[in-house]
Amino acid sequence: MSALTLAVPSKGRLQEQVHDHFADAGATLTQSAGARGYRANLTGLPDIEVMLLSASEIAASLISGDVHLGVTGEDLLREQAPELAGRIHLIKPLGFGSANVVVAVPQYWIDVSTMADLDDVCAAFTHKHRRRLRIATKYVQLTRSFFAHMGISDYRIVESAGATEGAPAAGTAEAIVDITTTGATLAANGLKTLEDGTILESQAQLAASLNADWDRPARIAAEALLARLGARERARTSQILRVRLDKNADKILASLAKDAGASVLSRPTDPSGEYSILCPRQNLMDAIASLRKQGCEAPATTQDADYVFDTANPLFAALLAALG
Repeated sequence: MSALTLAVPSKGRLQEQVHDHFADAGATLTQSAGARGYRANLTGLPDIEVMLLSASEIAASLISGDVHLGVTGEDLLREQAPELAGRIHLIKPLGFGSANVVVAVPQYWIDVSTMADLDDVCAAFTHKHRRRLRIATKYVQLTRSFFAHMGISDYRIVESAGATEGAPAAGTAEAIVDITTTGATLAANGLKTLEDGTILESQAQLAASLNADWDRPARIAAEALLARLGARERARTSQILRVRLDKNADKILASLAKDAGASVLSRPTDPSGEYSILCPRQNLMDAIASLRKQGCEAPATTQDADYVFDTANPLFAALLAALG
């Protein structure tokens, strides 16, 4: 039996993105029983068993503690467990699967652009029709929490089983709460998003269950996985700057740290040798400007890295802190 269980999406675009993300870090997903199997392995990480589940099943399995780690949308996690504290630890956002959970109303409601306007509409609707305005959604918990935060109570939720954006046109609801990426589907159905009606900016998250059995083997397996993912992420967002520094090296390095967030990877044994400096990719030109400001005239070159393994493993350290 594997030490740790990781759940990933079983189909769709999200499955492809998760596969690519792990493969980029050198951990390729290989299904155990062919294309129709519901188990997989990660190359180079034999103590991790991968389960292929739907995104909603992953959220439920994380909350119940049936799996240690999982990749799913933050919207699903927060819908099933509105209070994540003590139940789910969000290890890291993965930069894909982005979508917003929003409140949308018919475009012809020209005087309704904010949640305060919707509150007025709800009150007027109840007074006129002797029933509450209907909100169609699959996100019942998120909707209730957000509407309570906004002080809106004159409404009722209609749970949506199909295409939520079609509910107002079908006459089954007056407004909706749904997930959107570009807003094109909402617009095509004659709907608009309220200006302050974004409930959650969601994306795929690598999450840990705090209810799972985190014995020592599971922690060791998680440490290896998170070290690999963290090192690959650090490499993607950094560049190695190589440059010769004179006797003012310490002053120049201190300036680089201050101006560009750069840190020393290695120092030369020969005084005329090159320093290897790790620099955030977006701060590279700031680092070059800092070098020149400090009077360094030596040529500087850059190099990409596959991985940058630090002594610390911040992703794992945060998980340990969450586990207590």
